[in-house]
Amino acid sequence: MKPKSKRYTYEWYVVVICMLAYVFSFIDRQVLALMIEPIKRDLHLSDTQFSLLHGFAFSLFYAVMGMPIAYLADRFARPRIIAAGIALWSVATAACGLSQSFVHMFVSRMSVGVGEAALSPGTYSMLADFFPKEKMGRAIGIYSLGSFIGGGIAFLVGGYVIALLKHASVFALPLVGELRAWQLTFFIVGLPGLLVAFVFMLTVRDPARKGLAQDGSGKVKRVAMGDALRFIANHHKTFFCHYVGFSFYAMGLYCLMSWTPAFYMRRFALSPVEAGYMLGIVMLVANTTGVFCGGWLSDWLLRRGHTDAPMRAAWIGAACMLAPAIAFTQTTSLAASLAWLVVAMFFASFPLPTSAAAMQALAPNQMRAQISAMFLLVSNLIGLGLGTTLVALITDKVFGSPLAVGHSMAIINAVAIGLAAVLLFVGCSQYRSSLERETREARVTIDSPGLHESMPSGATPTPRYAERL
Repeated sequence: MKPKSKRYTYEWYVVVICMLAYVFSFIDRQVLALMIEPIKRDLHLSDTQFSLLHGFAFSLFYAVMGMPIAYLADRFARPRIIAAGIALWSVATAACGLSQSFVHMFVSRMSVGVGEAALSPGTYSMLADFFPKEKMGRAIGIYSLGSFIGGGIAFLVGGYVIALLKHASVFALPLVGELRAWQLTFFIVGLPGLLVAFVFMLTVRDPARKGLAQDGSGKVKRVAMGDALRFIANHHKTFFCHYVGFSFYAMGLYCLMSWTPAFYMRRFALSPVEAGYMLGIVMLVANTTGVFCGGWLSDWLLRRGHTDAPMRAAWIGAACMLAPAIAFTQTTSLAASLAWLVVAMFFASFPLPTSAAAMQALAPNQMRAQISAMFLLVSNLIGLGLGTTLVALITDKVFGSPLAVGHSMAIINAVAIGLAAVLLFVGCSQYRSSLERETREARVTIDSPGLHESMPSGATPTPRYAERL
């Protein structure tokens, strides 16, 4: 009789609670896009200034703080670090509602980025310890669903709140004073995250770490930040294709998420409420399905013997996203534009589970959060920080008209997604080579003289980098 497989009941609970935190993180970061016009009006901003608030202010500190926070996550209890981050970004989102100037909003958005930097690196590291590699694609895929569930809810809730409060221009709150409707929205979406932080702290335990890097004597190695950088350097071709390829892929995704509301409001004269409901439904259907299918495709390819499955699935997604991401901005029909957008959003979601799965499979345990944070640093600076601002700069400086935002999006998508497809295609072979090299080094470590003597009696030696998950 075959032994019963482990059921992973608690582990899937952790996936769900992490996904819930990811939902709130994307609600807090994405709701800004729907309120572009009232925020620009009240704070006297240009498209370029707004793009700095939406992209650069958030991504800069999300990226920069990711490395030191990830270093802590590789050494200390990950649930506590994540819970603290959830609480910080929730308070910072509410603080956005107090903004009276560009500078105040910029600082609040930076604080949101610092808090959110604690979530994904720690979560990826925990999931790699909770699940075997054949379940990693699905686990990370379900966690990644939170980004688009959160983005969709942000549009739906934002649209509902705008509709609910459209007849009242100013609200008076105790201790706070008078607030406009868009400012009150930040309080409504931000403060509930404190409850999620409290539940996370009480119910999530830190899993035992697996796949720990070892020194030559077989003892667990204490890994510093420099070790993670050296590991990346040893596989520089693989990480270049991974980091930069997925970053350009992210640029296309964030271009769609950040500027699509403005595009439909300007091109087809939709109201913020109409745009919010429409785009919320698109994200909840197309993007969440895409995340699930991206994770499923990666697992399916792995079962078929393709060791480069995460990179291969992402390359397929990028190739299929290119045409619809351009076409939806160029049609004169709202229905046709929405049809193209659904296809683009579906394939735009493929890299969320696959990029994380690729890193966790290759990196030793003590480096996983740091290597993930390094990827998020590059991805957010290029994808969110640079991508959203380039659209605004082309709109303001090249076309000179807010109505041309669709053409700016088409240009950025064509370049970014095309580069992503090429780099991920090349990265497939590089990734296979890195895995093969690590497997060879693992065999050498197992056979090294003195290793077995250094292990306790009856213990099974663990290869230096072999036991990944």
